[in-house]
Amino acid sequence: MNDKTIPSWILTLVCADRVGIVAAVSQFLAERGGFITDSQQYADREAGLFFMRVAFEATDTGMRFDTAGLRDEFADIGTRFAMDWRLTAAAERPRMVIAVSKGSHCLADLLHRWQTGTLAVDIMGVVSNHPDMRRITEWHGIPYHELPPNGDKAAQEAALLDLFDRSRSEYLILARYMQVLSENLVDRLAGRCVNIHHSFLPGFKGARPYHRAHERGVKLIGATAHFVTADLDEGPIIEQAVERVDHRATADDMIRIGRDIEAQVLARAVGWLADRRVLRNGGKTVVFR
Repeated sequence: MNDKTIPSWILTLVCADRVGIVAAVSQFLAERGGFITDSQQYADREAGLFFMRVAFEATDTGMRFDTAGLRDEFADIGTRFAMDWRLTAAAERPRMVIAVSKGSHCLADLLHRWQTGTLAVDIMGVVSNHPDMRRITEWHGIPYHELPPNGDKAAQEAALLDLFDRSRSEYLILARYMQVLSENLVDRLAGRCVNIHHSFLPGFKGARPYHRAHERGVKLIGATAHFVTADLDEGPIIEQAVERVDHRATADDMIRIGRDIEAQVLARAVGWLADRRVLRNGGKTVVFR
């Protein structure tokens, strides 16, 4: 069952918690020769919601349907349980556009992981409000789109959205994109836009956070990857990490450590998204690892 040529799929779903969901999904797959390779579920008793991710593949005798056929067949179960569900081929790589300003650490890390095959996404392009990251982007064979605001932020965001839509991208990844997105753009990309931020929240918002953290003598350096919402840096958290520092750490030390953590945390978050492991749960997320 480990042959990578065997067709495989990922099913994710969210619905009101009730008896019979797991049984219905399992029976559906069993009747069609689906072999479950990984199954995770979570019941949020407070919210009354049930979350599930199932990875499955065809048995040696083969399944009766392709992806479109499976979706058509599963629709009845989705309706019966009022599910918000998605069924995709495991080989289907989500398309992404990356936005960056002048900081290279997160972008370079994502490009390297993509090029070496450890990040299963299709990067459709990189957009920026500066020219600085053009060389490294184009060296990797990725289109680079410089979109300076030039005093017209609405036009800049319209161009970004046009690129996003034309490339049929699923996610916009803000890899240290130092622009505050408009509420209109945030609403348009709700649940599909991810940001990386230092974890000095909310005490160290704004400019020079590491310098301000150094002045306060913080003992932990951290980073947070989260979905973008209209509330600045307050969106549902996908991934976090921290590194301990002490009184000997300078502001430059903190910047260096922080950049490393930011790159790692953003890469992990993008990896969870690529593997269909992140489900929204109001102001939080469920991440099946």
